[in-house]
Amino acid sequence: MITVSLCMIVKNEAKVLARCLDSIADLMDEIIIVDTGSTDETKQIAAKYTDKLYDFTWIGDFSAARNFAFSKAGMEYIYSADADEVVDGRDREAFRRLKETLLPEIDIVQMYYTNQLSYGTIYNFDRELRPKLFRRLRTFRWQGAIHEQVGLEPVIYDSEIEIRHMPEHNHKDRDLAAFVRRTEEGDRLDKRLHNIYAKELFISGEEADFRNAETFFENSCKDTERSVDEIKEAACVVARAARMAGNVEKFFKYALKVVACDGCAEICCELGAYYEEMQDVDEAVVWYYNAAYETESILNIKCSGEIPLRGLAECYRMAGNELQAAEYERLAKNAREK
Repeated sequence: MITVSLCMIVKNEAKVLARCLDSIADLMDEIIIVDTGSTDETKQIAAKYTDKLYDFTWIGDFSAARNFAFSKAGMEYIYSADADEVVDGRDREAFRRLKETLLPEIDIVQMYYTNQLSYGTIYNFDRELRPKLFRRLRTFRWQGAIHEQVGLEPVIYDSEIEIRHMPEHNHKDRDLAAFVRRTEEGDRLDKRLHNIYAKELFISGEEADFRNAETFFENSCKDTERSVDEIKEAACVVARAARMAGNVEKFFKYALKVVACDGCAEICCELGAYYEEMQDVDEAVVWYYNAAYETESILNIKCSGEIPLRGLAECYRMAGNELQAAEYERLAKNAREK
């Protein structure tokens, strides 16, 4: 049987920490909790489960905090958890069996992260695999009978264990503030973070958030080292910001950049919303229909489902067609409940 260190970073998680630890503590051989500046009862709750409780001065870097927590681990594997996660029922038993049967060559175990669409941050899938269990010390081996080389890619096992994500509130304000801070300090953001920033804006951002992000994404559109996908998502953000601000010339400038790159559901929704605001129902219907049925979303899956379907319902209601409006409302409701 393998041994597992639980490593967590926490801050002001008093409402959910015990729930998380009650669901997994007995599956762990060691519990390490790193507090980054709690002002509630988080540390007192953590102390009931472990004496390996550490303070880490927050420097605005989640990776630094997690690396510090990992550095304190002493077991064969490290399980990384957040305080708003829960493992229950059959998944607890599956985790126990995993400990008993995991093959020694496995470096990373992925588990299904579920219940994500309820909280409106950066997720477009309600169930997705994530790396959760990591071998603390990797063993390197030579591979290949000839032209041998050291195997550098980790051996990954996709388990069927599900972890329920149950946050008390949406973290979008914290996350978007962190993006603003980093970009204002000159951080270019790599492709992954660029995509996450744009996603979080389209899924849960408000007008002020788009305004704060506009200059950064304008610069991305001019960055010759950005990929076509990055330029599309950047132009979507700028177009939304311009529409919200009533800057028609700028809105079309960036909307057309996306259309020239094969388009996407997000920009079709923006064009639909623009023409709906202009009371041009016929043109709004064209773009909402394209969002729902002719294009794919790149940032917010609802832009190819619930959002344009509700837009179509509103447009048909404006045109006096209540029957068609009711049908699109039904379709939008079904899309939301999927």
